[in-house]
Amino acid sequence: MIVRTPFLLLTAVLIFSCCSLASAFQAREHLTEQEIELVKDAQILDKRIDVFIKAADRRVLVLSGTGPDAATAKQLKKDSDSWGELPTGSRAELIADIAGILDEAITNIDDVSSRDEKNPLIPKALRKLAAAATRIVEQLKPAEAQAKGEAELSSFDQLADNADAIIQAASKLPPPAPEKKGKTKPEKQ
Repeated sequence: MIVRTPFLLLTAVLIFSCCSLASAFQAREHLTEQEIELVKDAQILDKRIDVFIKAADRRVLVLSGTGPDAATAKQLKKDSDSWGELPTGSRAELIADIAGILDEAITNIDDVSSRDEKNPLIPKALRKLAAAATRIVEQLKPAEAQAKGEAELSSFDQLADNADAIIQAASKLPPPAPEKKGKTKPEKQ
């Protein structure tokens, strides 16, 4: 009987783990399949951050509910082959998607930083991400004031936490180096 107790305990742990994994795989992905492919294709950090920013902006566009203006509609049509249709979901899901996108962008910057902390693309990418996070939070303030339900409030909290982390990290960066002017050739006389 003593031998069976550890075996039963191990079996129970394995069953619980499998159930947890199954529910994790059923969770909503914060990026569409096309966006995931674009992230994979963008191997340079600042280009990858551009993909994350555009993916978040697409969700903000859906959340705004006003529909795209003529210029945005034209750009969406142009982008539809590579980006696919605009994402769908409830307000809570779309806001959670944006929070997840910001979290993934943070992770990407952290990964590059851990391998090469002197990489000049890190400050550039972080500044871009901080500007986008600030803009997104400002755009969603009216929606946050109208938040209903625990899921929406939780999604806004996660979004705010991620945006704050990005903005704080960017505020610790040294000022950007002045752009170098290209060498000019002496004029021929």
